[in-house]
Amino acid sequence: MNPNPANSALIAVVGPTASGKSDLGIELAKRYDGEIINCDSVQVYRGIQIATAKVPPEEQQGIPHHLIDFVDPTVNFTAVEWAEMADQTIREIESRGKRPILVGGTGFYLHALTTKLFESPEIDQSIRPRLQKILDKRGPEHLHKMLARVDPRLASRFAPKDWPRIIRALEVYFSSGSPLSVWHETKPEVPTEYAGRLHYFVLNPPREVLYDRINRRVDLMVEQGLLEEIQNLIASGVPPSAKAFNAHGYKRFVEYILGKRSLESAIEQMKLDTRHYAKRQWTWWRAQQNTHWLDGFGFEKEVITEATAIVTMLEEKPAHRSQTESPG
Repeated sequence: MNPNPANSALIAVVGPTASGKSDLGIELAKRYDGEIINCDSVQVYRGIQIATAKVPPEEQQGIPHHLIDFVDPTVNFTAVEWAEMADQTIREIESRGKRPILVGGTGFYLHALTTKLFESPEIDQSIRPRLQKILDKRGPEHLHKMLARVDPRLASRFAPKDWPRIIRALEVYFSSGSPLSVWHETKPEVPTEYAGRLHYFVLNPPREVLYDRINRRVDLMVEQGLLEEIQNLIASGVPPSAKAFNAHGYKRFVEYILGKRSLESAIEQMKLDTRHYAKRQWTWWRAQQNTHWLDGFGFEKEVITEATAIVTMLEEKPAHRSQTESPG
């Protein structure tokens, strides 16, 4: 049992897609009497299975998993809603003397957990896909230049590669006509109690090896029936425009079903989208504090050993707060 769990460091196993986050999360939960809380924005949806890498119950090794498969695919589930549920789940797990371990790759979910977000204006949902295309074609630095033109004060506080927050700021501006910095003046974001406790264990496997693993995993998902899963969901009443289908593992196959691209194009674009997503995830974690970079995949013995040593160190210094040097 974990003594005084509420005073312990809160661990989040993060990193790019296909890096073995679930493997490391389960291993740490076994060693530290833990339970896993999902922080992947696609795994929250029920019925969305093949392209999400959800751990099947028979492979969870007896470790309880929370916040998985509980949202209907038609629901526009937000990061704030996830953070509220994660807060409740953390408190419940710690009340039983167990250790919550957050596992997933959605950085904005964890940002919502560590920061009390302001009540934003109504967002035009068509803006983000267009900004995403600019990000993929021209890079985060171009988006940062766009932000500098419309909200120079905020742009000066963001790193040029901090694309999630840059996109969010541009969304607010183009939806409301007012810079996000102006909104912050009236309703500023403030840190929550988790800001000082949360430590990110960032998996950092060799890039080319990861990309090859992503490509092979996409092929396997197609063989396992990814297309049929999407067709069945649409037939059951889930519209092609559902937020759950915006995930990189589903979007291109929906486009194929709608006649917008060939099956071969859908497969290749899914691979490219997933590789781009992995790069953006690395960029996000480099901008965070309290990061501990682990060179390798989460299922590798050396990575598990190093992560265990870091947890032990944090147990000895629960108030420890620092930013470790991330790879360039």
